[in-house]
Amino acid sequence: MSDLKFKIKAQSTSPARTIVKARNFEIVVDEPKELGGSNSAPNPVEYVLAAFAGCLNVMGHLIAGEMGFELRSLEIDITGELNPAKLFGQSDAERAGYKNIVVMMKPNCDADDATLEKWLHTVEQRCPVSDNIQHATPVQVMLEQCVMV
Repeated sequence: MSDLKFKIKAQSTSPARTIVKARNFEIVVDEPKELGGSNSAPNPVEYVLAAFAGCLNVMGHLIAGEMGFELRSLEIDITGELNPAKLFGQSDAERAGYKNIVVMMKPNCDADDATLEKWLHTVEQRCPVSDNIQHATPVQVMLEQCVMV
C-alpha cells in the first residue's frame, strides 16, 4: 500500500488565534483568556488530545469489526498534564509538551475481558496518532524568507 500524504495550511489572525484549512474544512485554534487568547476555540494541546480520541474511536470500531464483536458505542476520556514553564520561556528543566497522557476507553459491547484486552492493545498499536505521540517522528521546521511590506 502506498503512503498517504496529509496537508494543512494555517494563517494567524491574532497572536493567539489561528485558522487552519484541512481539505475543505476550517479549524479554529485559540487560547483561553488566561493564556492570551479570546477563548473562541480549543488550544493546540487540546487539539492533540482531540485528534488522539478521534483516532482511537476510528481504530476501536475498525478493530472490533475485525475481531468479530459489536462495539455499540465508545466513550473516551483523555487527560494530559504539561508544565507551561518552557512554553513561557521561564525554564528549560522540563519538556514543553505533555508530561503524561492518560486514556480511559469505555466500550459498550458484547466482548469478554480477554477479547477487550487484546482489542485495546491492538487499537493502541495501530492508531497513527498514538504512534506519533508515543514515538519520535522526524520533524523539519523550516523558515521561508520574511515578507517585507
